[in-house]
Amino acid sequence: MADPAAGAASRRQRDTTRAALVAAALALVAVPFALLLLLVEDHWGPLAEADRGARDGLHRFALTQPAFVWLMRAFSDSGSALAWQLVMLAVAVWLLWRRLWRLALFVVVTTAVSSLLNTAVKAMVNRQRPVVPHPFVHEPGASFPSGHAQAAIVGYGVLLLVFLPVLKGVWRRVAVAIAVVMVLGIGFSRVALAAHYVSDVLAGFVLGGAWLAAMAALFSAWRVQRGRPAVHPEEGLSPEDSERLNPAATSPGGPPRE
Repeated sequence: MADPAAGAASRRQRDTTRAALVAAALALVAVPFALLLLLVEDHWGPLAEADRGARDGLHRFALTQPAFVWLMRAFSDSGSALAWQLVMLAVAVWLLWRRLWRLALFVVVTTAVSSLLNTAVKAMVNRQRPVVPHPFVHEPGASFPSGHAQAAIVGYGVLLLVFLPVLKGVWRRVAVAIAVVMVLGIGFSRVALAAHYVSDVLAGFVLGGAWLAAMAALFSAWRVQRGRPAVHPEEGLSPEDSERLNPAATSPGGPPRE
């Protein structure tokens, strides 16, 4: 007969280990952001030189390449706040129709709070945007960290975590590759259009990655608390709901499992 006390102790040990691993993972992501912030605030020479060099070099190139500017605008516009709001609203409504309440909540909270977090950090740092002779864009607000870069890594990360259970084999690799290209393209476009410095984009990537990791960890802990097994990120957040997540399915099917 199993010892209830031993079982409870084992569960507590697993919970403690999981919490420690989550904290260590978040620290590994948060430390680079804090370092970037410190270097930006301190006007560290090599970083400032890299920021200025990328700004000036890309701007000179863009002035003579209208096709390049068009492509950069396309990447940048695809990662705008309005674009992400429309996409995430549609995804959340679709998940609610599929009776996947927890996944819908994950999508809404992760993306909405990420935007608020970016706004708060921008207000705290209050870094001026790059100044160039012939700007291609006129962006309001502060520069650090890049909202487009942060929204890209959070947005594509959320989409992958939600829909990975539906994707199999080569389609999963294609989806991941597209997400990587779009995230990097959006970040690069912000520097190419002189809307941000390189350090702004890197900070957006790191801050967005930290927030996404934190929310995925909280969602996984919620799963375990609700009696579901823990999952690895490459499986998606809710692999057992792959049938409900499949857009080809004609109906939500079955009672809610949330």
